[in-house]
Amino acid sequence: MKLKVNKDLCIGCGACQATCPEVFQFKNDEYASVIVDEIKEELIDDAMDAMDGCPTGAIEKIEK
Repeated sequence: MKLKVNKDLCIGCGACQATCPEVFQFKNDEYASVIVDEIKEELIDDAMDAMDGCPTGAIEKIEK
């Protein structure tokens, strides 16, 4: 599974990084970024919780 952060919607609140720091991190631009190419099976639940908990819906699932 792959996710991406829509920088136009991200407000930099940090909820995603707090929920799943193995997948989300803040870069120099103060917005969240996905730091892995493919999300490991054991992190999918936490990553989906981060996506569902994003207050602006900035985290999107990339469909293949």
